[in-house]
Amino acid sequence: MQNSLFTKIIQGAIPCHKIYEDEKTFVFLDIFPSSEGHMLVVPKKQVEFLWDLDDSDYQAVMETVRVVARRSREVLGVKYVGVKVIGTDVPHAHVHVIPFNSAKDEYYAPQRSEGEPNHEALAKVAEKLRIG
Repeated sequence: MQNSLFTKIIQGAIPCHKIYEDEKTFVFLDIFPSSEGHMLVVPKKQVEFLWDLDDSDYQAVMETVRVVARRSREVLGVKYVGVKVIGTDVPHAHVHVIPFNSAKDEYYAPQRSEGEPNHEALAKVAEKLRIG
């Protein structure tokens, strides 16, 4: 299997705005966020679909989702943190963690992927959210 974009990010071959890492999971900011602090939680093991992870890796991903969601509420002062599992854009299991206050305006907003990412703004958010 060819390394996915996310595996290359985990390996450090592609830069990212890293938030958290442990033995089984890796968290970084989405470069085209739906809202400030929109993160991706990925297992370090490359498996295409979240539902195909073994129990240990699945549980690790979901525990990490909980850790970074709590961190988002604490640091960003948002009322809600939603999760989305879409699985069509990169063949590597991942969970979108999206902080928001208004579902109408932020959580359901489509992601924008036009133009260049605002790495300066992303770096500032990553600094606030970083764990460890």
